[in-house]
Amino acid sequence: MNDDRTDVLVLRSDTHGLPAAEYAAILDDQLPNRCVRCANTPSQEREYIRDAKVVSSVRIDETLLGYAENLRLFAGVAAGYNHLPLDTLADMDVVVTNASGIHAPNIAEQVLGYMLTFSRRLKTGWERQQRHEWRHFQAEELKGSTVTIVGLGAIGTAVVERLSGFGVDTIGVRYTPEKGGITDEVIGYESEAFHDALSRTDYLVIAAPLSETTTGLISEDEFRTLPPNAKVINVGRGKIIDTDALVSAVQRNRIDGAALDVTDPEPLPEDHPLWRIENVVITPHNAGHSPNHWNRLADIVTRNVTLLMDGGDIDQLENVVQS
Repeated sequence: MNDDRTDVLVLRSDTHGLPAAEYAAILDDQLPNRCVRCANTPSQEREYIRDAKVVSSVRIDETLLGYAENLRLFAGVAAGYNHLPLDTLADMDVVVTNASGIHAPNIAEQVLGYMLTFSRRLKTGWERQQRHEWRHFQAEELKGSTVTIVGLGAIGTAVVERLSGFGVDTIGVRYTPEKGGITDEVIGYESEAFHDALSRTDYLVIAAPLSETTTGLISEDEFRTLPPNAKVINVGRGKIIDTDALVSAVQRNRIDGAALDVTDPEPLPEDHPLWRIENVVITPHNAGHSPNHWNRLADIVTRNVTLLMDGGDIDQLENVVQS
C-alpha cells in the first residue's frame, strides 16, 4: 500500500544471506492495507522510522531509536534477542518479539544429518572417496542408542519428532520438568539427575538458549561423565560448552566426537585447534538457514501487526520476549 506514512519498517540488514527486501515484499503482500517499507540506506531508516509503528530486523541501535516517534513493536528476525537494546526499548514501551520456532524444521534436520554422519561414518566414506580408495569400513546404527536433548523448545521438540522412527531412547532436559515433554524421560538441570542422564547418553544434543543456567553447562566434569562413545552436538549457543574442556575431551578420547554449528569464540579463528581434530564437524552457524525463513517469520509478524493495528490485546501477541 502506497502512503506517505510508514506502518511497518524493515531495516536493511539481511540474515543468512537472505535479502531483507524479500522479507518486506512478503509482508507487503500479506498486509495490503498497511504501508510496508524496506529501508535501503541509513537516511531512509531515519526517515521511515519516524512514523513506523512496527520495525523488524536482526538488530537496531539506540541512535536509530532516537528517531522513532510512534514505535510500538520491534519484531526480531532471529531467535536470540540479548544483543538488542532491551532497556531502551522498555523505556520506550516497545514490545519485543523474536523468531522463535521458525528455525525448528531446518535445524532439526541438520541435527539428524550430524547424527547419521557419525553413526554411518559418512565422513570416513567421503574422505576415502577423495582418495579414490575402495576400502570397507565399519559403521554403527542409531537404533538402540540414547539421545539426550538439552532444551525442549521448538527446536528440541522438532529433533525428538524426527527421531521417532529411529528406535532410540530419548531424555529431555528442561527448566520445568514437571511440564513433561515428548521424550521418554524428562529431567531438570539438577546436577545429580543431569549427570545420571549424561552417563547413559550416546548423543548429546544442545538445543537450549544461553542463560545463567546453561552458560558453561557442559564443562570438564560433564565430559568426564559422558561415555567415551558419546557424540556432542551443539546447535544452541557456543558458550553453553566450555571450549577448552571440549578440546581436551576429544583430544584425550573422553568422547567420540562433536558436531558444532555454534562455537565460542565465534567465528572460530583459523588457527583454533578444533579445526584440526578429525572427529569434529564444524559448520559456520548456518543451521538456521532455510529458504522458508522469511515466509515463516512473515506469517507470525503479519498476525502480530494485524492484532496490534486492530487494537487487540498485546498479551495475545506471539513470541513476546519483552513487553
